[in-house]
Amino acid sequence: MIDDVDEWRVFFTRRGLPMPRTADPLLEVFGDLDEWLDEHDVLERAPFLIDPLGRYDVDLNRYFRTTMSVEPANTQAAAAYDLKKFLAFLWEGRGRRSWKDATEEDRAAYKQWRLVDPRGPRVELTTWDREVATVNAFYRWAVRQKFAQRNPFVQRESRSQDVRGRGRGETPAEASHQGSANRVEWFPASDYRRWRDVGVRGFTVTGLPDASFRGRLGARNATYADLMIRTGLRLSEQTSLSMFELPEVRPRTAFARTWLPHAIAKGGSARHIYIPNSGLKDVWDYVEMERAEAVERAQAAGAYEQIRDPLVVSDRARPYVVIGGERVNVSKLDDLERCRLLVETADGLEPAALWLNEFGLPSDPDGWTEVFKNANKRCARLDVELRAHAHLLRHSFAVITLEQLQRGHIKELAEMNPAQRRTYQMVFGDPLNWVRMRLGHKSITTTQIYLHTLQELEMETRMALIPDDWEPVGVHPEDLDEQAVAEAHDG
Repeated sequence: MIDDVDEWRVFFTRRGLPMPRTADPLLEVFGDLDEWLDEHDVLERAPFLIDPLGRYDVDLNRYFRTTMSVEPANTQAAAAYDLKKFLAFLWEGRGRRSWKDATEEDRAAYKQWRLVDPRGPRVELTTWDREVATVNAFYRWAVRQKFAQRNPFVQRESRSQDVRGRGRGETPAEASHQGSANRVEWFPASDYRRWRDVGVRGFTVTGLPDASFRGRLGARNATYADLMIRTGLRLSEQTSLSMFELPEVRPRTAFARTWLPHAIAKGGSARHIYIPNSGLKDVWDYVEMERAEAVERAQAAGAYEQIRDPLVVSDRARPYVVIGGERVNVSKLDDLERCRLLVETADGLEPAALWLNEFGLPSDPDGWTEVFKNANKRCARLDVELRAHAHLLRHSFAVITLEQLQRGHIKELAEMNPAQRRTYQMVFGDPLNWVRMRLGHKSITTTQIYLHTLQELEMETRMALIPDDWEPVGVHPEDLDEQAVAEAHDG
């Protein structure tokens, strides 16, 4: 039990915690906490929920230990927080009702509270649709496991086939399907550079270094943002990169190609990543300067010898570690294992992670989220009306890249006859599909939202050609009425 708890809370599993010094006999039931976690296959950073009375519901949290355990850490966390909102509503607004007894009436009341109640949060439809999908998935699992008798979310037949093409499945009828599915926030290159220079680098609005800027690691942070907008990597993917995925700069080439392993690609979307040479040079500058200095300080402090259960690569040319007596290539390690991945060097141990914090330890997604937030706050203070988040940079990569590919594609096809066009498309494919592969989308349907953005761009360009007024050249406003009368009389 946990005292003084008055709300549902989300916690994340951690190993290596010190045991409390107490004679409480309840602790004897658990024995060694890490052993218990291992026996029950509970992974590091796995979320779990505690109810307002401080109780751990075994049936409820089994969802995160089983079905959700194969999902990326950020997906698991998002699901936990979305589910917490529904459970909190049942507790606070429906008389402490158990999730196992939730009804369609509870779901309807929850919808009213989330969307239209003046006392409620009145969330966006896109947020509501995500929450519905999350809680519905949980209840479908709970009903299959016989933990709940019914799913409070009414189902309807899906309009599309399931992922295996086996016919139509079911989808929650409560989803609005009216959210801004085609709305994509993105930065043109000029806006991105302005946001980066002012918010991340700490420049003034005139483009000069700001002596009052106290931000740390500005060059590193700008390099990280540049890599993201030039590759379309997700925050979790880019943060998990190791030195083994960083390619060398190749002279006389525009791009260097590297492989994003299955273990750190969201949804297992392993794929090739193309890094522009200009951006790659900046990454290597960071590696040889800021990163090297952070590693040197950490080595002097003995930080790497204190890492619990380290995974050590003894030979850079043969990147594997030994786990349970078996050799495992570093490409098979997930993001959590990579935080413990070290490389033996002539100067001692060094992290394999590409992106390190100021203490020389692997950075984490939460830290990079703070970098974006701090940059946005600085822009707001200086009246620069630009805000960015990691996914906005990913969207920017998609929109800009697709636009460039479409232009080149159309230009090439315009100069060919029909037979040549067919051959060209067979060899070089569709620009939209190329962007899909770079983003790691499983379905081309997901990538098509960027086509809508390009259509909007085209329409904005056309509308920009329309004059602000519709007055004929050389005609003054005061003459319009007399001229209109005359033209009507002549007609």
